[in-house]
Amino acid sequence: MKILCISDHIDPLVYTNTIKERFGDIDLVLSAGDLPMDYLDFVVSSLNKPLLFVFGNHDENHFKSMAIKEITAPFGLVTELPPSSGAIYIGSRVRYEEGLIFAGLGGSMQYNKGENQYTDFEMNLEILKLLPGLIFNRIFRGRFLDILLTHASPLGIHDKPDRCHQGFKPFLWFMRVFKPKYLVHGHIHLYDLSEVRTTRYHDTLVLNAYSHYIIDTEEGI
Repeated sequence: MKILCISDHIDPLVYTNTIKERFGDIDLVLSAGDLPMDYLDFVVSSLNKPLLFVFGNHDENHFKSMAIKEITAPFGLVTELPPSSGAIYIGSRVRYEEGLIFAGLGGSMQYNKGENQYTDFEMNLEILKLLPGLIFNRIFRGRFLDILLTHASPLGIHDKPDRCHQGFKPFLWFMRVFKPKYLVHGHIHLYDLSEVRTTRYHDTLVLNAYSHYIIDTEEGI
């Protein structure tokens, strides 16, 4: 399976009328946040493939709208945006798609008390929401999950020293305990092709999806 990962930057190699020629063999798309919904809609409609996403710290209006929908929906069971979008929201959720198990954790470290910002303690609470789905998959599918999709990076891996771009410490123990094959994140912009984009942490390959990156699961999952 080939997975197109996108985040933070509208990539001209993706946002083009030749997208099908370039990415026609993609099976699934992951968006790690801070991208306009119309960009996600374009990718979904052009490739006609499932797109799973989380919100970033600059997706405040969309995130707030989703939170309102969840409060008003029965039992809060909202997993998709309105019918105009084919994108599937997996923030603080577990999702089985195309034979793989995904979990999502959006947002960034709290730096100005804006929407979708968290302290380490608050992120631990978001992780608790994933536990029922993770345990279900461990029992019935033999593993907790395959890919964790986040916006922020783990603490000390691809992150920056400023508060906004500091990674989450809870992601480290999550990887040690639940052993996803990949953690795909955004938030950390890459301006130099020589910058580190992938890092191995125990059993998990941590991958920065900035702009776009392709995972070929035949090569490592």
